[in-house]
Amino acid sequence: MAEEQGKTGKGINTGKLATNMQKRLSRAQEKVLQKLGKADETRDTAFEEGVANFNKQMAEGTKLQKDLRAYLAAVKTMHDASKRLQDCLADMYEPEWFGKEEVDTIAEETDILWSDYHDKLVDNSMIAMDTYLAQFPDVKARIAKRDRKMTDYDSARHHFGSLQKGKKQDQAKIAKAEEELGRAQKVFEEINVDLQDELPQLWNSRVGFYVNTFQSMAGYQQRFHKDMGKLNQDLNDVMTKLDEQRLAKKAGKDWKPGPKKSEAVAANHSITPDAAPKTRPAPPGPAPVRPPPSPRPSLTPAPDTQQDIISFDGEALVPDANTAPPSQATTPSQATTPSQATAPSQATTPSQATTPSQPQTDTAVAAAAGTATTAVTNGSSEVLPAGVIYKVKAMHDYAATDGDELEMKAGDVVLVLAWENPDEQDDGWLMGVKESHWLENKDLLAKGVFPENFTQKL
Repeated sequence: MAEEQGKTGKGINTGKLATNMQKRLSRAQEKVLQKLGKADETRDTAFEEGVANFNKQMAEGTKLQKDLRAYLAAVKTMHDASKRLQDCLADMYEPEWFGKEEVDTIAEETDILWSDYHDKLVDNSMIAMDTYLAQFPDVKARIAKRDRKMTDYDSARHHFGSLQKGKKQDQAKIAKAEEELGRAQKVFEEINVDLQDELPQLWNSRVGFYVNTFQSMAGYQQRFHKDMGKLNQDLNDVMTKLDEQRLAKKAGKDWKPGPKKSEAVAANHSITPDAAPKTRPAPPGPAPVRPPPSPRPSLTPAPDTQQDIISFDGEALVPDANTAPPSQATTPSQATTPSQATAPSQATTPSQATTPSQPQTDTAVAAAAGTATTAVTNGSSEVLPAGVIYKVKAMHDYAATDGDELEMKAGDVVLVLAWENPDEQDDGWLMGVKESHWLENKDLLAKGVFPENFTQKL
C-alpha cells in the first residue's frame, strides 16, 4: 500500500515537473519569436510605466535604508566616544576642584541623552523603514509572475490562431487550444488588474512615508541638540569657575563661586538688565518743552491805553510802542474764535493792514504753537500722542523676564511714557509702549518697563 502511494506521488511529481518544463520551453520559444518579430506581444504602456516607478521607488528605499543604518551606526559611535570622554573627565576631576558633583551629573545626563536619541531613531525611523521596504519583495514577485502569465497568454493566443489558419482544421485541437487560451487569459487578467490598482497606490505612498520619517528625525535632532546645548553650557560654566578658583589660589585670595553665567544672563544671554544701568552713561537731558499759550488779554473801555501782558514763566513782558501787541497778531486759534472776531479791541487798524510784515515776539509764536496743538512734538514736525515724552529706538533684543516688562527687538521704536508714580521708577529703567502697537490700536495700554541702556533716544 505504501509502495503504491509512493509510486503515485512520484508520478505526480514527475508529471508536474514535465508540465513546468513544457511551460518554460513554450515561454522561451514565444520570447524568441517576439524578438524576431514573428509574433506580436501584448503591451500595456501604463503598466510598464508603473513597473518603472516601482523599480525606482524600491531602489531609492533600499538606498535610504542603507544610509539610515549608517547614520544610526555613526550615532552609536558618537555615543560611545562621548561616554568615554565624559568618563575620562570625571575620573581625572579631583574632589577638591569646584563642581565635582556637577561634572559627574553632566556625564550621566549626557550618556542618557545619547541613549534616548539612538533608541528613538531605531524605534521610530528604522523600524518604519524596514516595514516600508518589506512590501517590495512580494510586489516584485507578482510582477514577475504577471510577465510569465502574459507570455503564456500570448503563446496560447498564437497557438489558437495558427490552428484556425491551418489547412487541415482539427476541431478537437482547436477546442482544446481555445480552452487553454481562456484559462491563460483569465489568470493573466486577474493578476494584471490587481497590480494595476496596487502599483500607483504604492508609488504615491512614498511621499507620506518620507514626510513622516524625516519629520520625526528632525524633531528628535532638534530636542537632542537643545538638551545637549544646555549640558554643554553647564560644563562651560563649571570650567569657568574652576579657572577662577585656580587664579584665586595662585594669587593667594579667598574665592567664592558666583552665579552661573547661564543663570545671570537668563533670557537675554548677552546683556543683563541688572548690570546694564550701572555702566550706562548719564542719559541726555529731556526734550525742551514748549511754553504754555499766552492768556487772552482783557477788553477795556479805553483801547488806546490798553496794555497787554503776556505771562511767561512768572515774568511780565510789556510790548514796545512800535510793535503790534501780541493780542493783535493773528493766530490760528484767534482767527477762528467768533468772540474775538466781534471784539472792538481785536479789530485790525488800517496801519496794521498796510504794514508789509509785523515782527512777532518769541512769546507770541510760542502761544500760537501752544494753541495749535497740545501734543508733544519731540523737537520735530512729527506729533506724538498725548502723554508721550519722547521716542527711543531699541539697539539690542530684550526678552521680558517679568509680567510688567516690555519685550523688544533690535530696531523697535518705543514711545516713552511718564511714570504714574515717580517713586516706583528704578534707576536705568523707562516706561513705554511700542510705536507699532500705538499705530495699530491707537492706545497706550500695552505698556511696560525696559532698560534704558538697551535703547537710543531719537
